[in-house]
Amino acid sequence: MVQLCSIEQAVDDVLARLPAHIHMGMPLGLGKPNLFANALYRRIAKLPERALTIYTALSLGRPALGDGLQKRFLEPFIERVFGDYPELEFLAALHSDSLPKNIHVQQFFMQPGSLLHSTSAQQDYVSSNYSHAARDINAAGLNLVAQLVASSAEHPDRLSLSCNPDITLDLLPMIAKRRDAGETVLIVGQVHTDLPYMPGDSELGMDAFDYLIDAKDSTTLFSTPNMPVGFQDHFIGLHASTLVRDGGTLQIGIGSMGDALTAALLARQADNEAYRLLLTDIDVYQWAPLISREGGVDPFARGLYGCSEMFVNGLLVLADAGIIRRKVYPDVATQEQANAGLLDDAAQPDGVSIHGGFFLGPRSFYQRLQEMTHTKRMQFNMTRISYINELYGQEELKRLQRQDARFINSAITVTLLGAGVADQLEDGRVLSGVGGQYNFVAQGHALEGARSILILRSWREAAGEVSSNIVWEYGHCTIPRHLRDIVITEYGIADLRGQTDAKVIEALLNITDSRFQADLIEQAQKAGKLPKDFLLDPRFSDNTPERLLGIQARHRRLFPEYPLGSDFTDEERDLLRALNWLKSKFKLTEILELGKAALDAPEPEAFPEHLRRMRLDKPEGLKEDLYQRLLLAGLQATAY
Repeated sequence: MVQLCSIEQAVDDVLARLPAHIHMGMPLGLGKPNLFANALYRRIAKLPERALTIYTALSLGRPALGDGLQKRFLEPFIERVFGDYPELEFLAALHSDSLPKNIHVQQFFMQPGSLLHSTSAQQDYVSSNYSHAARDINAAGLNLVAQLVASSAEHPDRLSLSCNPDITLDLLPMIAKRRDAGETVLIVGQVHTDLPYMPGDSELGMDAFDYLIDAKDSTTLFSTPNMPVGFQDHFIGLHASTLVRDGGTLQIGIGSMGDALTAALLARQADNEAYRLLLTDIDVYQWAPLISREGGVDPFARGLYGCSEMFVNGLLVLADAGIIRRKVYPDVATQEQANAGLLDDAAQPDGVSIHGGFFLGPRSFYQRLQEMTHTKRMQFNMTRISYINELYGQEELKRLQRQDARFINSAITVTLLGAGVADQLEDGRVLSGVGGQYNFVAQGHALEGARSILILRSWREAAGEVSSNIVWEYGHCTIPRHLRDIVITEYGIADLRGQTDAKVIEALLNITDSRFQADLIEQAQKAGKLPKDFLLDPRFSDNTPERLLGIQARHRRLFPEYPLGSDFTDEERDLLRALNWLKSKFKLTEILELGKAALDAPEPEAFPEHLRRMRLDKPEGLKEDLYQRLLLAGLQATAY
């Protein structure tokens, strides 16, 4: 029977019942019980005879304030959005490489880019597929699980794993087997008042927990504000939207490129005439045979089914818009009837339109789920990650459900031979982790009618230097080239499946920024991978930002800066745009560069509210004068 207790009592009992070395697993992302984790961390830090290893992923913390203009922008925003969110104390120690000697933190996925300079985080990173995480954590000697849960007055005898059934549901049978063999493995839960109660697979009886913290957590839930969607991302989303087949299955990831795809699908459904005119303007129909065979540009008559390790905000928006509405069922016979069009969905109470493993999103996402009726939430089944990310186990059913699947994931770099890079730098430092990307790429090849689509910006700019994200070679890959399938940039679509190396190179050159095509052709020819007389198709010789910006200007309303809403005020949106422009164009450590930017600034009267928000309406001293001029230059250059 579950024992209700305080956090400190739970820590006391855990220390009393478990061996000297505690192996604690906590969910990826939102579902960590930070208050309990901090209490246990502090206690063990003072007990050198004890040891603690934490197994987790995506440990979330407020953005670093930085200094200068960034700090002035972030401080009020972070206070407003993150409120009293309790920071994980072990995460702060990871950032400063100051973990106590008796405590280790092993993660298989990290908040992207946040721990590049932490030697302890880099050394204790575990490279595992998401679907293998439960296996690996259990094998490491897991003896404590701690998790946030949701409760409902309508179901007083149950709790919901809510945002994170992903690994916990896979662990439970492993834990039961070890308990049957006489091992002690404890499970601690704490209810959070704002976590949506998700029905379905994520519901557990109270007796699944050994301890339940008696005081509910009502601190601010961590959220990920929607970030602006730039023109590159919008064009990527538009191209990708043409490959999503009506009646099919959709998986997308978090981030602005995923938001751009959502925006394009919304336009395809609700503003189809304008959507088609835009596609004509970007000349997408040069890929017409591929689009006709694999996707489409008509509104969705049958709708889509969402099957994604992460239930992202975009999937919920698509469900609210009636695009994600194709239901799947928990048994083969019913699913076969549904696929044959013989089933009345309205008469089936157990139909599901989205399977998700975990969720994390902006505040509006949590609020929308909270506001839904229990019946509506039943259409979104949060479940174990092995069900979503693998085909084995109920494979016949999964194949029936996952018709015409499109697994759409982002990369940071693609080599000209088709290998994808998403998680790590060449020097071995990990940006994030492989997560489930390999799982979905493999399914893209294993499922009939499925495609794996890697999306990336063809170029990037930092401190005034422009680089190609399509390169000849890179000293690491996340997705090897023998799993190459479809790659999309803002300039178009490269269908690589089953193609020779020379054809793959040509297809990727066709979607590369024209500033880099000649050098890449030369490298490929030098390696003997392209004929010496190779000539780029003239249709792809004008792959330039200027051409795309001209198209954007002609179709402005189909390029919303925040298609899924925003936590930023109007002034903050302008300021964020200006700050990003300054970061991309200038080396902010070089006085000469800063001086050039400041010379182009308008007068302060042009942006009084923006200056007031940044506390620069009355600058004091040379530094604040320079900050004001830089900010004004950025605001003028990026006026929307």
